[in-house]
Amino acid sequence: MSAMRAGRYALVRLGLAILAGVVVGLLLHRVFAGIAIALAVLLAWQWVQLYWLNRWLKDPRNEDAPAVRGLWGDVVARVGHIDKRRQYHKARVLKLFREFRRSTAVMPDGVIVLNKDGEIAWFNRTAARLLGLRGKADRGMRITNLVREPALRDYLASEEFAEPVLIRRGDEGPWLSFQLVPYSAAQRLMLLRDVSRQVALESMRQDFVANASHELRSPLTVMTGYLETLIGDPVMDEELRGPLLEMQRQTQRMNGIVSDLLDLSRLDAQVVEAPMTEIDIEAMCALLRKDVQARPVHPQVQVSIETPARLLGDQPEVLSAFSNLVDNAVKFTPEVGSIHLRWYLSPAGEACFAVSDTGPGIAPEHLPRLTERFYRADAGRARGAGGTGLGLAIVKHALLYHGGRLDIQSEPGAGSTFTCVFPARRVSVLDGGATLDSSQRSSSNGNR
Repeated sequence: MSAMRAGRYALVRLGLAILAGVVVGLLLHRVFAGIAIALAVLLAWQWVQLYWLNRWLKDPRNEDAPAVRGLWGDVVARVGHIDKRRQYHKARVLKLFREFRRSTAVMPDGVIVLNKDGEIAWFNRTAARLLGLRGKADRGMRITNLVREPALRDYLASEEFAEPVLIRRGDEGPWLSFQLVPYSAAQRLMLLRDVSRQVALESMRQDFVANASHELRSPLTVMTGYLETLIGDPVMDEELRGPLLEMQRQTQRMNGIVSDLLDLSRLDAQVVEAPMTEIDIEAMCALLRKDVQARPVHPQVQVSIETPARLLGDQPEVLSAFSNLVDNAVKFTPEVGSIHLRWYLSPAGEACFAVSDTGPGIAPEHLPRLTERFYRADAGRARGAGGTGLGLAIVKHALLYHGGRLDIQSEPGAGSTFTCVFPARRVSVLDGGATLDSSQRSSSNGNR
């Protein structure tokens, strides 16, 4: 019954009740009393219908709907329709939830649902096995209370979850990868994975590279010495001098590769962040510029020091990273071109060292892989310039050692800009011996 028909039906019943009251009142010679009695009967009937409706609403599934008409019948029909829709959606949600639980229970990775306070709301069987969680006993507990590792606590507090954190469970336990995935304001998903095999393989690779590099250094040193002696011999046959010079060039290139591999092995072995030693970047930039100008053929070099800030870090590693970037820029910039070294602070307070060149630039498809070991965007030209393919890998690892990152911007034919970005906590801004706070840093960014 539609709402309009139900309304008309209620008005008709009210009219009939009043008419019946008038008739009874005329018979009793009390019209108003008859109308009052009729309305009282009608009100009592409405109360009975309301009582039936209330009893049915307490549990619509276990009791039949009351057989009423009019407005109350319309209400019963609407409530019944809403209840059926609710039951349908509830059954659907329960089905989806059961499917989710079954699928996550058999996942090879651990899954933990955390609330905004880091308390465990749910976990699957893999997570229970990896962390030793116990059913309902550990639900509602903070994950940092169950996994008492400073690295995990710092990871959760950092709010930077792009990269997972590796934690070893005990001295002989497995290596676990923890990664947090926020998916709502109230809950976050933590993924766990046993990466013991990957860590062991990576350790074997690092040991192999380090050992092989050490073993190659001695024979290469001997070969280099003999070649220098033969080339410097005045009675050497001139026909042999050309091949010997080529052998010397290749030996020097191999020495460069070995040296770079040893540098990478040393950086890979670092388990803590770089020290917080103050570094004078202005003096370092002057040294880098002087080294470039000392080469027989070199492009113009410009240096811009836009902040008096100093960097807090490991000076030899920072110098190695900056030197590799400058060396790359010199190799790929023509003599008529220019190189620009820039030291500045970003609006977020991060320290930035940028090396820009007017070289040929790099195609976009090569940019994501430039920091891979031995990767070259132009292999033939890189080898001709004497590159080893390890320079940018060294830069990347040196920056990771300092908690920083490498940003690369380049377009074919428009040159390239490589920017070393260091976190704000590694910035020391001094003005007359006093450290400037963050509100004063923006005023210190003018050119010197």
